[in-house]
Order: sequence, then structure tokens, then C-alpha cells
Amino acid sequence: MALFLLIFAVCTLIIGGMVLILLFSRTPRYRTESEHLLELFDKALENRLSQHEWDTIINYPIRHDEYLDGVRRRAYRLMEAHGRAWRIPQGKPLLDSTGQEELAALRDHLSAHTRLRQRQRDQGEG
Repeated sequence: MALFLLIFAVCTLIIGGMVLILLFSRTPRYRTESEHLLELFDKALENRLSQHEWDTIINYPIRHDEYLDGVRRRAYRLMEAHGRAWRIPQGKPLLDSTGQEELAALRDHLSAHTRLRQRQRDQGEG
């Protein structure tokens, strides 16, 4: 009977410990910020981007900032309309010339919005 209680106590301790670990640990979350999108757009415009890197960021919804998610959706639509994944292995840009122009305009708009938001944040603190 003592052996049974010992084994029961050890199993309960192990299972209880595992349950506590699972309850208090969280899955890591990737939070896309405007700097990440600006860096991605710069790489795309400079032809230093892989299809996988583009898809990883652009296909992941941004739930914490509606404006950034709108920019992400516009970039996604740009890829659908003007992107060609087969161009990258040939050393060509991810987007055709029209897509490059639209992405540059989107990048400039996001950069201006980010600077304005940062300026407003700085004035609010001061």
C-alpha cells in the first residue's frame, strides 16, 4: 500500500507540474510594427527579398493596428495584381514596374504616417 501511495504521489506531482507549466506558459506572438513593413518594402524595392519573407509578413494579419493591417492588405493586393514569384530566381524584382511604383508610393505613405504618429506621441509626452 505504501508503494502505491508513493507512485500515486509522484505521478500526481508530475502531472500537476506539467499542467501548471502549460497554464502559465504562452505561445510566442509576432507583432508586426510599421518598421517591419517599411523594412520589407525597402527590401522589395531594392530586390533583396525572397518570396518566403514576403509571404511570412504580408500573409499574417495585424490585429493590434487597423491602419497597419490596411497597409498589409494593400500590399497583398499589389502582389496579387503585379507580383510574380518566378521572377525572383531569375534575379528580377518581385513586382513588375507598375507594382514597384505603387509599392514605393505605399511605402512613402506609411513612412509619413509613422513619422506623424511618432511626432504626436512625442508631443503628448512633453
